[in-house]
Amino acid sequence: MSSHTDTPATTPAIQPPRRAAVIFIFITVLLDVLSLGLIIPVLPTMIKEEFLQNDLALAAVYVGWFGTLWALMQFLFSPLMGAISDQFGRRPVILISCFGLGLDYVLMAVAPNIVWLFVGRALSGIMAASFSTAGAYIADVTPPEKRAASFGLIGAAWGIGFVVGPAVGGGLGEYGLRLPLWFAAGLTLLNALYGYFILPESLAVENRSKFSWKKANPLGALKLLRSHAELLGLASVLLIYQLAHQVLSNVFVLYTEHRYAWTPKTIGLTLTVVGIMSVVMQGFVVRRTAAKLGEWRMLFIALICGGIGYSIYGLATTGGMFWAAIPVFAFVGYFSPAIQGLMTRRVNASEQGQLQGANSCLMGIAGMLGPVMFTNVFSKGIQNPIGELPGAPFFLAAGLHVTAIVVALVIMRRSRKMAEA
Repeated sequence: MSSHTDTPATTPAIQPPRRAAVIFIFITVLLDVLSLGLIIPVLPTMIKEEFLQNDLALAAVYVGWFGTLWALMQFLFSPLMGAISDQFGRRPVILISCFGLGLDYVLMAVAPNIVWLFVGRALSGIMAASFSTAGAYIADVTPPEKRAASFGLIGAAWGIGFVVGPAVGGGLGEYGLRLPLWFAAGLTLLNALYGYFILPESLAVENRSKFSWKKANPLGALKLLRSHAELLGLASVLLIYQLAHQVLSNVFVLYTEHRYAWTPKTIGLTLTVVGIMSVVMQGFVVRRTAAKLGEWRMLFIALICGGIGYSIYGLATTGGMFWAAIPVFAFVGYFSPAIQGLMTRRVNASEQGQLQGANSCLMGIAGMLGPVMFTNVFSKGIQNPIGELPGAPFFLAAGLHVTAIVVALVIMRRSRKMAEA
């Protein structure tokens, strides 16, 4: 593998039509994310009200452990999914995961106690590990210079999923906290059927690599990140960013319920607005500005605006102030296409699945650390005898963004010096 900074990775000799393939994977990711979004407004409330007798502080701790468990499964199984897809193709991995995720939502919908809910979240983490395979699919069918824009389109799928999902989930939650789980199950199984009939294979036979347990375990997958000095640095930025991002999925619902007395419906509406901003950013702004700005500028815009957004979230004393920060925070939409574009340039075609598996391992590490860290900071903040500080988790996230900016600056300067040498 070449050590040159921006040497394009070898692309598959045989590819399905790029535009059609990207649209197929876009819809697949969209329906999966839509299902995930459905349960976001109700799951923490379900844990608190149905299993913990409305104990908010204890619910925060449990939500943290739920998030850690989900991330642990991502950490363990994402490299396995990536390695399997590198040998057998992306299509079978994506389809099996979609069917499994749908059945898992059924299990959570009927869970009689919190233990079964834990089992459901573990299975959900395993099945959702296929998102890394979706990333490899995009790398398969898109030339290196266009990947940032294509990854932006997949980011838009996440945004649309979080536009519709939380809004529908919050609305359904008004009639029953388990109803969104049933709806998510039906939607995900429908997605699996769609993929079975529509989704083509993306990985050419000549670009497949033999399965190896050395690559299929987390430590083996992470070794790839050490194969290139800049790749390791970019991986560090990704890890820090993902760790900061954990504050939203693990504290947002409890924070807004506590500080602004928001209901599931209001929470769902807010997440819908966040999703709309994400769609606008990644579906339109990123695709139209990626080539002009370049991946490095996109990366720094995302990190700076994210840090400012987190700070405003933590300082906001009213729901209106919280909403005012959403347009600023929306610029984090630049991050994923920028970091993916930079990282996929630094590995060859047969390693794209392994790279996405390694990246998912990093997300898993962040997911294991973040939920417990942020929910405990929140729990301590609302129980502080001196005075409540509910925004403490968001201030911590802002600090992590500052750290990521410093690391990214070092890596960018090193990259440019190597390019000039």
